[in-house]
Amino acid sequence: MFGAPETAGTGDKSRLLRAALRLLADGEPITPAQLAAAAGVAETDLEQATAGGDIEYDDRGCIIGWGLTNKPTPHKFTVDGKQLYTWCAPDTLIFPTVIGRPAVIESPCPTTGTTIRLRVDPDTGVTDLEPSTAVVSIVDPNQIDTSAVRTTLCNPQHFFATAEAARDWQSRYPGMRVLPVAEAYTLIMRPLADAMLGDDDPDVCC
Repeated sequence: MFGAPETAGTGDKSRLLRAALRLLADGEPITPAQLAAAAGVAETDLEQATAGGDIEYDDRGCIIGWGLTNKPTPHKFTVDGKQLYTWCAPDTLIFPTVIGRPAVIESPCPTTGTTIRLRVDPDTGVTDLEPSTAVVSIVDPNQIDTSAVRTTLCNPQHFFATAEAARDWQSRYPGMRVLPVAEAYTLIMRPLADAMLGDDDPDVCC
């Protein structure tokens, strides 16, 4: 590593999240020392930098979930044969670019029960989408409570089999957008992923 670990600051949460996602993609819990080393942040600054993130820990104090998790959710996220999960549907479109690996996603439409399947690759984007009519819900950023990210940001965001299937769900959340999956990836999720790869702090999730 070049230089000493940095003190927690504006960009540290993004660096920690990037590092955590890449480590979690290997399917193992992350110790604080591992995360600090991977992110280039002093271990003593982790608590400050990760505050308010709804992060999941095991009984040893290791991170087991931060956007990407080994605890089951509706959104299955398979990387290199490892079965993981994400906190919301848009995360499945963002994380492959951040971790630098393709992923296969399966997620049920909450209104029809139809399983939406797709592959997301950092190089080729969204492929193998079934059904081709699938859409994804995206909450209005103004409706997010940063003290309850999973409740206000993650939980309302799902894949739906069709735009019609999403209509009633959309009506429950002021300002929610519903977009075709490939369009959401190209216009919103890939730019957010690219921002996470820089030093920006886009506050995209988690």
